Amino acid sequence: MKYLKTIFSMLLAMLVLSAVPALAGEDLRPELKINRDKGDTCVEPVEIMRKDHIKFLLHKRDETMREGIRTKKYSLKECVNCHANKDDQGKYIPVNAPGEFCSSCHTYSSIKLDCFECHATTPRESTTWHPADPDATRKGAAVDMPNKQTTTN
Repeated sequence: MKYLKTIFSMLLAMLVLSAVPALAGEDLRPELKINRDKGDTCVEPVEIMRKDHIKFLLHKRDETMREGIRTKKYSLKECVNCHANKDDQGKYIPVNAPGEFCSSCHTYSSIKLDCFECHATTPRESTTWHPADPDATRKGAAVDMPNKQTTTN
């Protein structure tokens, strides 16, 4: 019984200590790095994007994959183009790298970031060919490989 009281006391202390910054009005959300070269506004206001971005992405996925509709608004490619940052050598940092935009928010929210298990984590340098674009030429074009360096066919 004494052992249970000790554990309960420790858990209560941890709970109180973790709530202190929130009670003091501190903003505990991560500082997000945004590529300001693309502008200061998103396709929707921040409050809406925080809450509903997955709805936009899933709707866009359905339009693209099932209906063949390809537009920029709400496309994952456009998200990455604004939210991917460059390092000191001018190379893109993957958006799912620790401390980057997508990974920071998903880590804070304890939500698995699985978009990039299939999709590239950095903008493509060359857009001359894509497997979904049968009209584009393949010869010597760069192709995105998920979570890997760009390679050629």
